[in-house]
Amino acid sequence: MNIAQYSMERKTSSWLLLIILLVGGIVSLTQLGRLEDPKFTIKQAMVITAYPGSSAQQVEEEVTYPLENAIQSLSYVDNIRSISKPGLSQITVEMKSTYRADDLEQIWDELRRKINDSARDLPPGTQQPIIRDDFADVYGVLLAITGEGYDYQDIEYYADFLRRELVLVEGVGKVIASGEQQEQVIVEVSRAQLSNLGIPTNRIANLLTTQNTVADAGRVTVDEERFRIATTGEFDSVEELANLVISNPGAQQRIYLRDVAQIYRDTKEIPSHIVRFNGQPSIWLGVSFADNVNVVDVGKRINQRLDELSYAQPVGMSVERIYDQPHEVENSVDNFLMNLVEAVVIVIIALLLSMGFRSGVLIGGVLLLTVLGTFIFMNIFDINLQRVSLGALIIALGMLVDNAIVIADGMIVGMQRGQTKLKAAVKVVRQNQWPLLGATVIGIIAFAPIGLSSDATGEFAGSLFWVLLISLLLSWVTALTLIPFLADRMYKEGDKSASETDDVYGHPVFKGYRRVLSWCLHHRIITMVAMLVLLVTSAAGFKQVKQAFFPPSTTPMFYVDLWYPEGTDIRFTAQDARRAEQYLLARPEVASVATTIGQGAPRFTLTYLVEKSYESYAQLIVRVADKDTMLKVMADTRRYVREHHPQVEDKLVRVNIGPATPAKIEARISGPDPEVLRTLAQKAESVLQQDPGAMNIRHDWRQKTKLLRPQFDEAAARRLGITKQDIDNLLKTNFEGRTVGIYRDGTDLLPIVSRAPAQERVDLDNWRELQIYSPVLDRYLPLGQVVQDIRVVWENALIMRRDRKRTLTVMADHDVLGNETAAAVFARVKPAIEQMELPLGYSIEWGGEHEASSKAQKALFGSLPLGFLAMFVITVLLFNSIRLATVLWTTVPLSIVGVTLGLLVLNMPFGFMALLGFLSLSGMLIKNGVVLLEQVNVELEEGKPVYQALVDASVSRVRPVFMAAATTILGMLPLLLDDFFASMATVIMFGLGFATVLTLFVVPVMYAIVQRVKTPQSS
Repeated sequence: MNIAQYSMERKTSSWLLLIILLVGGIVSLTQLGRLEDPKFTIKQAMVITAYPGSSAQQVEEEVTYPLENAIQSLSYVDNIRSISKPGLSQITVEMKSTYRADDLEQIWDELRRKINDSARDLPPGTQQPIIRDDFADVYGVLLAITGEGYDYQDIEYYADFLRRELVLVEGVGKVIASGEQQEQVIVEVSRAQLSNLGIPTNRIANLLTTQNTVADAGRVTVDEERFRIATTGEFDSVEELANLVISNPGAQQRIYLRDVAQIYRDTKEIPSHIVRFNGQPSIWLGVSFADNVNVVDVGKRINQRLDELSYAQPVGMSVERIYDQPHEVENSVDNFLMNLVEAVVIVIIALLLSMGFRSGVLIGGVLLLTVLGTFIFMNIFDINLQRVSLGALIIALGMLVDNAIVIADGMIVGMQRGQTKLKAAVKVVRQNQWPLLGATVIGIIAFAPIGLSSDATGEFAGSLFWVLLISLLLSWVTALTLIPFLADRMYKEGDKSASETDDVYGHPVFKGYRRVLSWCLHHRIITMVAMLVLLVTSAAGFKQVKQAFFPPSTTPMFYVDLWYPEGTDIRFTAQDARRAEQYLLARPEVASVATTIGQGAPRFTLTYLVEKSYESYAQLIVRVADKDTMLKVMADTRRYVREHHPQVEDKLVRVNIGPATPAKIEARISGPDPEVLRTLAQKAESVLQQDPGAMNIRHDWRQKTKLLRPQFDEAAARRLGITKQDIDNLLKTNFEGRTVGIYRDGTDLLPIVSRAPAQERVDLDNWRELQIYSPVLDRYLPLGQVVQDIRVVWENALIMRRDRKRTLTVMADHDVLGNETAAAVFARVKPAIEQMELPLGYSIEWGGEHEASSKAQKALFGSLPLGFLAMFVITVLLFNSIRLATVLWTTVPLSIVGVTLGLLVLNMPFGFMALLGFLSLSGMLIKNGVVLLEQVNVELEEGKPVYQALVDASVSRVRPVFMAAATTILGMLPLLLDDFFASMATVIMFGLGFATVLTLFVVPVMYAIVQRVKTPQSS
């Protein structure tokens, strides 16, 4: 039994299918998870190792180098980047993009084992390496807790309370705090008093270290009981610490610590990270989400819990949102759903106008059921509603009606020729079910390189393919079942909606097309030469199209990166950045300014680039009231920073949609000698400076910094019993403070820091008068007796490496406020930089947007040949002819005509999403060609001459092919307003539009040429 006959005669089954799609789709839509972007794993981890007191070069050679070697032995590694700076090694490990989230847990375990094994061989004084495999976690809700008049401890206490409560909310993964200030117990020892009393500084340090340690005093058995022994003497309060006896053994006079020192609790004097919100000191809380949740629902639960906890919020303290992903997702998904509804309405209106009321309602209703049915399968396969999956639905809309149009149109034509509804349905389904399936599969395979890519591209954009696969296959099923079933109820026997005569194609449009096609078939060579000229002209014009990887987001937010000269104290960085904050906050267009100093913010969006730890770095996260005023605010901000902060290297960054890189243009120069690298960097920077489009020119090794080098008099020191360690301890204690013990305060372990009073710490000129204790003479001596001089030298404070080689990266960007793309600037500067003469052992490679784009395209094109081969094989099998398959594929290059015109007219760049659209065009065009050639076979089976069959088939396919293309194009209109999909929509709309018109002539002409169809002389 034919499937159409089954659906028309077994009404209960058809009604059941319809109700399942309708009700199940609506229910599934409410249950689908909602995200801003597709779930994507950033395959990076950080290995952080402290080596106090070492230079950047010592860190590089003694810590970074051996750890890199250990990491490199892992077969999963894609690249290793490291930053060696005085006292700290930061290694970023990125795994190959073919690995997925399920693989990473095992990979990180192996990484830990490698690091732990290598840690044994690190030099003395090196701290245990810290492996952060959650470096890439996204904290979609970023809260700022502020309180005017409150100190950090009060804010931190409330932040910790919220953290403990919010982590219990259903759907929350983890909650982290950022910007916390380390509290310390400060012991400010007066060296003058110690000197007068003859008490060595080491004695105080030893007492503070040993007095408060937790030690096991053992147990004792008395009769049948065992008692634990715990000696008193631990400090229960800072006051007890002040009462510590420090007098020398045997001394008659009892001297307490409070006699020579001031003891109090305070935050660390030089913080490592400072955050503010709207100019006020702050603690930030980052909330990440669990897997496979609806972030909008979780966001509502977080808001509800915060409202419930408001009773514990101190008066004057507030909780503000820096970034609220649930709110952004709700707006984004709502906008996309609105776009989807608009697209459905547009397609239905187009059908109503072109195919009549009944056909329009019929096909539009089945389209709606197909979309709802797609939601059912998305729910089953855990495909969330997010930017890519919703875009896929809109892309699919026009293609979803293709099969329905062919079946409905065939039924109308059959009924106009006197057939019953059942006979017309059975005949059109029998003729078209397998060609339509083949054409549908071809359309799906065109997107397969995206979904089947093992690269990051497949992980990020894979839902595009799976949604299209589900929806297109479902559209084939509904076209063969629901169209005949519903048509049986909506069409009337003997419907003559198209024509009252036997010639159902007597409309002037069909007659005009027949005349033009006949001319083309008579002048085949002229037609194909004209097409070739058009193709070559378009290919040449394509060179004028702008190139870009991904467009910026429309989120009304931007970042201001401020890089102060290397070596700048973080406190000055924070102080000077405050001026820029106040400027922005004074503007009415600015809604909020969140500032992070010393490092980047927690990763609150997938594409946010988290900057590593630098004291000279500050970033302002600026949110404006609406996106329309953002560019003006950005332009004014740039002008202000350059006028009022001339010492700063500034950079304005818009929120990215695609992969983020430190700079759009990156030239990586690798080699052994830092001085040669800096020289080559200067040459590369001069090339960039000569290009008017290059901005933010800098390199990542930054400026050299001053280093103070006390000249140790070893001979004198040996006579006095003073070691280099004694001098280092004296200098650290005097100018910064040295940790000498631990103070326990409940769950907090506070370091006890010994340092000189403020008036002694700031005075470097009188360094010779600093008192150092001599155990030989049992008294204090001036430091000048064992240190001859303090010299100032320059050092590389940052040594960057990539894949175990010293690598200096010269960076630049295009003007984000201009119309030129980074690709255009890169194309101009690339030849000059590559022509630089490099010494032996040095090399240049390109990073930035060029590298990211190349990787994505390589992954895409890697699976492309297999996809095209599968599409070609299907066309061969459909027609059992290689020649006819070749005819179909001649239409594919014609799409470049419309693509070039569309991109130039709308001033759209050709980026990665446009490339995906261009590849998908091949499936759409071949699908149209399959429908046309299959009709030729049908006409030939009826006994018509080849020429007549070719012309009649082409005329009969005008409406289905044209309507299929028109609905796809019109359905794309809402995507033109979305920055992410705009270029793809442009490519598909213009490419499909022009190629469809050309296909209606080129396919018949190529068929006539390949099959050697003779033209009747009488035509």
